[in-house]
Amino acid sequence: MSFARIRSAAVGVAVTSAAWLAAPRVSAADTTPTEDERVSLHFQAVAATQAHPAFSAEYSGQNSMSSVAESASAMVMNLSLDVGLWRGADVMLNPEMSGGRGLSRTLGVAAFPSGIVYRVGNPSPTIYLARLAFRQRFELGGGRVRDESGPNRLAGTHDRDTLTFTVGRLAVTDVFDGNRYAHDATTQFFDWALFASGAWDYPADTRGYTWGALSDLTVGDFSLRSGIALLPKYGNLLEMEWNLKKARALMLEGEVRYRVAGRPGSVRVLGFVNQARMGNYRQATEDPAAGLDVTATRLDGRKKYGAGISADQALTSSLGVFVRASINDGNNETWAFTEIDRSLAFGVVQNGAPWQRPDDEAGAAFVIDGIAPWHRRYLAAGGYGFLLGDGALRYGPELEGDLYYRAQITQFIQFSGVYQPIVNPGYNRDRGPVHVFSGRLRVAF
Repeated sequence: MSFARIRSAAVGVAVTSAAWLAAPRVSAADTTPTEDERVSLHFQAVAATQAHPAFSAEYSGQNSMSSVAESASAMVMNLSLDVGLWRGADVMLNPEMSGGRGLSRTLGVAAFPSGIVYRVGNPSPTIYLARLAFRQRFELGGGRVRDESGPNRLAGTHDRDTLTFTVGRLAVTDVFDGNRYAHDATTQFFDWALFASGAWDYPADTRGYTWGALSDLTVGDFSLRSGIALLPKYGNLLEMEWNLKKARALMLEGEVRYRVAGRPGSVRVLGFVNQARMGNYRQATEDPAAGLDVTATRLDGRKKYGAGISADQALTSSLGVFVRASINDGNNETWAFTEIDRSLAFGVVQNGAPWQRPDDEAGAAFVIDGIAPWHRRYLAAGGYGFLLGDGALRYGPELEGDLYYRAQITQFIQFSGVYQPIVNPGYNRDRGPVHVFSGRLRVAF
């Protein structure tokens, strides 16, 4: 599938990276003064192989995870280039290549167990534009802080309080819904409902990227972010709808940072509303003319509302905990992310300092996901979404664990072992449990 063509320069805008907006900062008073960086270049490649043994299934449909033992491999690599233009301004460019496939063609589990696979269907390695964004930061005082160099981030000093406007292309999860311990599927938890809030049907094409605009106001320990972004023209497709009157995603998030017993923590509250030509689960279930096909009921102007909360707290210098909770109304079809209408995730992360391996990390998390009543009835009647559909459904919440150990092999190489038990895959008590085992290799410099 090819990229959507840019049809209007007035709309061709997107949010910037969280690395720009929420990167760890060090007081300039504690840092030897250095020149501001003008160019930052970083590379990352991640490859993962997953497998699950055979499991019990009373029946299967066209979107079920295969109950036969299987394995699958996928990879993604990207180049992150950030170039400073003038004071407070820079531009980011990220070409990316991905390939491979997910277990069962990335079907059958709402909180899918691999955070590096996409629903594009073609497993052949493909190069595409992931991110292209321009940022302008205005400094508002509050003392001086220093950003350290990193992917999509230039080293340099600036005011602590800032107002930032960003336009371009990238993933909105780079900016919104951040979490210190559960936000990066290349190094942390691998589950879809752990790197982002599961019930946030966040705006993205099938590879996870969109176009939009963002403002970020940070004053002291508080941040307020807002954004508008494009949605796919049709659910789960690469082509974007450039007519904002027909489709758009609006986001608003507030964040507060604090310390408990001297340990850092933060809480973010997110609200969102999506509008697109969505189908309706109740109409698809009750109207014989729909043929139990939610896509046959699509209508312009339909909306999806939701909210989420994300919090993290360091307990010691090496141990931290987090929680995520999210919900959407669940009346209209899932459009861009995954078929989750209610989600609760929590976990703990420990680095290897206690056993003299401070660059290693271990994590354990648990996810509970559900769907709204009419979404449930639609699947139980034999309907299909773009990710789920067993032909029938004996409903139960989808429960998933995620346990990983990440070992730092060399300065540039990490290897992670991941185990994910899944109970009621696709919310179906007649299938599973599934035990997924993964090996994940990351090279970054």
